[in-house]
Amino acid sequence: MRAYLSVFRLRLMNGMQYRVAAYAGVATQFFWGFMYLMIFEAFYSSSTNIQPISFSQTVSYIWLQQSFLIFIMLWYRDGELFELITSGNIAYELCRPINLYGFWFSKLIAQRVSGAILRSVPILVIAFILPKPYRISLPPDITTLFIFIISLILGLFVVVSISMFIYISVFVTMSPVGSTLIFAVLGEFFAGLVIPIPFMPVWMQKIVYVLPFHLTCDMPFRIYSGHIPRNDALIGILVQIIWLAILIVLGQVSMKKVLKKVIVQGG
Repeated sequence: MRAYLSVFRLRLMNGMQYRVAAYAGVATQFFWGFMYLMIFEAFYSSSTNIQPISFSQTVSYIWLQQSFLIFIMLWYRDGELFELITSGNIAYELCRPINLYGFWFSKLIAQRVSGAILRSVPILVIAFILPKPYRISLPPDITTLFIFIISLILGLFVVVSISMFIYISVFVTMSPVGSTLIFAVLGEFFAGLVIPIPFMPVWMQKIVYVLPFHLTCDMPFRIYSGHIPRNDALIGILVQIIWLAILIVLGQVSMKKVLKKVIVQGG
C-alpha cells in the first residue's frame, strides 16, 4: 500500500505543474458550459410540459459536469502507458516488485485528481457568483453535500476501473484508437454527459441503469442538486461499491491473463 501511495503522491505533484494547460481547459469548459445552458434554457422556455428535472437542477448538473470533467471523462487517457505497451518498454514495468494493476490504477487516479484540483476551483467559484438563473445552487443540506462527495469519489474510482480495460485491451490490439473511441462514445452517452439521464426515454433509462457508466457522474451530480432523494442516494452508493469491486476483480483477472501472453522482442 505504501508503494501505491508513493506513486499517487509523485504523480499528483507532477500533474499539478501543468497549470497553463489547466487554465486553457477552464476557458474551454466555460465555453461549453454556457453553450449547454443556452441550449437547455431555450428548451425549457419553449416547452409547455413538466420536465423530469428543474432548470435550476440542470444548471447545477452542467456546472458540476464542467468542473469535474477530468474526473468523469472516459476518453481522458495516459499516453505514457500506451507507449509502454506498444513499444515493448512494458518489460521495465514488469520488473517492479508490485502489482501492475494497482500501480497503474494509482497513477491514473493521481492524474485525474491533479487536473481536477486545478480546474474545478476556478469554475466553481465563478459559477457560484454568476447571476440567476445561471448560478449553481447549493445542495439542499450539509448531509446531501457529504453524500455527494462520497459518491463523486467513488465515481472517480469507477471511471478509472473502467478505463483500465482500455489499457488492458491494448495488450491484445496493440492500438489504443479503437478501444478508446468505443469506451468514449458509449461511456459518455450512458454516463449522462451528452444529455442528463432523466431526459432519456424510459426504455433507454432501463438500459442505462443496468450499466455502471451512470454511476460516474449522473448519480453524484443529481445527488448534489437534490434530484435523487437521500435514501436512494445511499442505495446508489452501495451500488457504486458493488460495481467497483466487480470491475476491479475483472480488471485484475484480465490483466493477469494478458500479461501471461506478453512477448517482448529485442535484446
